[in-house]
Amino acid sequence: MNGVLYNYLLQHQSLSIPGLGTIYIERVPAQSDFINRQLLPPSYHYRFDKYFDAPDKEFFTYLAVQNDLADYEAIRWYNEWAYELRNRIRSDTPVTIDGIGELKKDLSGEIVFEAQRLSPEYLGPVPAQRVIRSQAKHTVLVGDRELTNAQAVEVLHEDITTERTTWWIYALIVTAIALVILFFHFYKNGFSLGNQ
Repeated sequence: MNGVLYNYLLQHQSLSIPGLGTIYIERVPAQSDFINRQLLPPSYHYRFDKYFDAPDKEFFTYLAVQNDLADYEAIRWYNEWAYELRNRIRSDTPVTIDGIGELKKDLSGEIVFEAQRLSPEYLGPVPAQRVIRSQAKHTVLVGDRELTNAQAVEVLHEDITTERTTWWIYALIVTAIALVILFFHFYKNGFSLGNQ
């Protein structure tokens, strides 16, 4: 692959090849590895989309500027390069793009992309120790008030205790009302244990 095309791919995270598809660079964010006590660096990988294959106009402008060509010559040069690439793949010759991967035709005639892993050597895992501070004080926003974490725990604890202490009062009132209703019912109608 031409260095200008590779630079465009790195800068714009995509390179469209007419008639084949688009190669994308996707970033995988950093991950934590708790078992080994380290943070893994972000990584990158290539993805191929065979359904989108139209380059942007800015791509041809970039090619023209980098190769010191006119726009129409850059378009012609790129289309010829893509045509040659498609012909090599259709003739069952796998095309290896250095540092990116391999384009080839599978048994059903579909174009398949096998990506190489893009992992810069300067990005390595970083050791990470978990720090737990049980008595540390910091401010927390609770509603519209700013409290320390100890004050916030007290406020939350007060709300829970008031709810727990008041429920039995409501139950006692409902029970008293039910007993009064039963008393008046039996007072008016009398109390008997048999059928009436």
